[in-house]
Amino acid sequence: MALLTPGDPADPLALQGALLQAMDAGGPAVVVGVDPARLDRDALPAGTALVLATSGSTGVPKRVALSAAALRASAAATAARIGEGAWVLALPASRIAGIQVLVRAALAGAPVQPAASGGAADVAAAAAALPAGAPAYTSLVPAQLRALLRDAPDALARFEAVLVGGQRTPPDLLEEAAERGIRVVRTYGSTETAGGCVYDGAPLPGVMLRIEAGEVLVAGEMLADGYVGEPAATAAAFPVRDGRRWYRTGDRGALAADGALQVTGRADNVIVSGGVNVSLDLVEAAVHTVPALRDAVVIGVADETWGEASVVVTAQGDARDLADARAAVERALGAAARPREVVRVGAVPLLASGKPDRVALRERFGGRRLG
Repeated sequence: MALLTPGDPADPLALQGALLQAMDAGGPAVVVGVDPARLDRDALPAGTALVLATSGSTGVPKRVALSAAALRASAAATAARIGEGAWVLALPASRIAGIQVLVRAALAGAPVQPAASGGAADVAAAAAALPAGAPAYTSLVPAQLRALLRDAPDALARFEAVLVGGQRTPPDLLEEAAERGIRVVRTYGSTETAGGCVYDGAPLPGVMLRIEAGEVLVAGEMLADGYVGEPAATAAAFPVRDGRRWYRTGDRGALAADGALQVTGRADNVIVSGGVNVSLDLVEAAVHTVPALRDAVVIGVADETWGEASVVVTAQGDARDLADARAAVERALGAAARPREVVRVGAVPLLASGKPDRVALRERFGGRRLG
């Protein structure tokens, strides 16, 4: 029977130590975001170092089993691409992006400095506390990058590279960072891939990509062993193709002629409006070109006339921005994709990972019927 130990994301340095024990000494597997008492220990794959709950951004969280080899492969591939050194932990240690900050620093024998709230002031203070002159890195979500560019841009200059992921990074953020000489690296990955596995569209060393029926599939040593106690879900998500094990991401995308990955959105984040399939991810990307709506979230709602339509949920813009949003979407995707309404909220709900909580938004506004 597997030995398990709970990992406390509120104490990231202790969590880092537990992870190292699990990876180096074959110690108890670390369990984060899951009650160990609710796990079937006999269902745990051999060699599991970490059991981590997915963010649940599109549905019910799953319990992902990651081996020491997968965690090491991911960290080594990142180091090969961007270098290694000290890290500022600005993301929750309850998510794979935060956990990999701990793993990368530990394997490099370098310090990690937690930024208590993940806010701009705390990230700046954590960066200042790192050893002077040593290479340093951090990992952020787009909202954190925007806040740092606004409130503490000098802190970003401390980093050799700033990884940004979790969701699409608006072009204006990338442009502003580039103008300031900050190296921002766009990352793509998931808990099932032990974190980011594609940087700026290019797969990391050891990562393989393929497109199957429009869906992005990933292979490599960093893949999770599966979902604990869910053999059917594991088999569906990790099929074998030509003797190689792949992970079905559920994302739609394409590979350019040079092999660069272009992700267009979730395969399941689609509505049918007037008989036309509309990707809400692409609608959201177009809406983000409107300055007042650059942090908005687009969800689908029922529509009396067209069956389904999209609604823009925002904490900044308002109904006056609807015309600009509709024009931007029509230019990019056609008239059928135009959003029907802009809804103002006090704050867009977020998951611990920093992603918008789309499940909560659908529960709140999904029943909204438009005529």
